Amino acid sequence: MPKRPHPVPDPCLPGQESVWSFPRPSIAQPVRNHLKIIFAGRILAETTAGIRTIETSHPPTYYFPPGDVDLSLLRETSQRSVCEWKGEARYFDVVSADKVSRNAAWSYPHPTDTFRVIKDFIAFYPQPMDECLVDGESVVPQAGPFYGGWITSTVAGPFKGPPGTEFW
Repeated sequence: MPKRPHPVPDPCLPGQESVWSFPRPSIAQPVRNHLKIIFAGRILAETTAGIRTIETSHPPTYYFPPGDVDLSLLRETSQRSVCEWKGEARYFDVVSADKVSRNAAWSYPHPTDTFRVIKDFIAFYPQPMDECLVDGESVVPQAGPFYGGWITSTVAGPFKGPPGTEFW
């Protein structure tokens, strides 16, 4: 069996947390950060009552309460995926009059007991959005076609997602 690459954690600067100190399996935590998403020039979601999921090597993924999301911009799709810890996710297109982002949001209608706190909350891939913000800071999307992490100056990597990181 080939030897797996072992990443070296980046040094943490003051006020940062390392994704290498995040747990595995993942966990969900309520956050009071001001989270905001702009799509097609409109506020798609905004909250200070979000939930973040964290896992070793991944930047946080943020989940929004459905009452803090403009649900008129979401259209459920047939896409489904299964997370070994959270359960089955359903997906949504994000749609405006002149822009469609396919399967750009997801939710867990029946999460596992450990993740019941995210039941029906909605997460968004940051790549197709105009802008995603945490406390006013624009996020950098986590690399890779499957991951939905939001990278800000408060987390230190390296982050899973780019080529060569699939076995981290």
